[in-house]
Amino acid sequence: MPAPRRPDPEPFESDDVKIVTFGTVLWAFALAAAIAFHDRLSDGGNEGWTWIFLAGTFLGLIGVRYVRRRAARR
Repeated sequence: MPAPRRPDPEPFESDDVKIVTFGTVLWAFALAAAIAFHDRLSDGGNEGWTWIFLAGTFLGLIGVRYVRRRAARR
């Protein structure tokens, strides 16, 4: 006979807007660094990183907009 199941814990409340904004800022800093060191990245064959950081920043901005709208609805 299995042991009785413990009750589920209460959901953890977090500030999603701050978390997503912080992540987007990190992507933007990485993009700025990739642009600043573009020549060095190109010499090493890593010019694709700039596009990755651009995509991360763009998707982060979409995420910030989404969590702000969701927070406003609550």
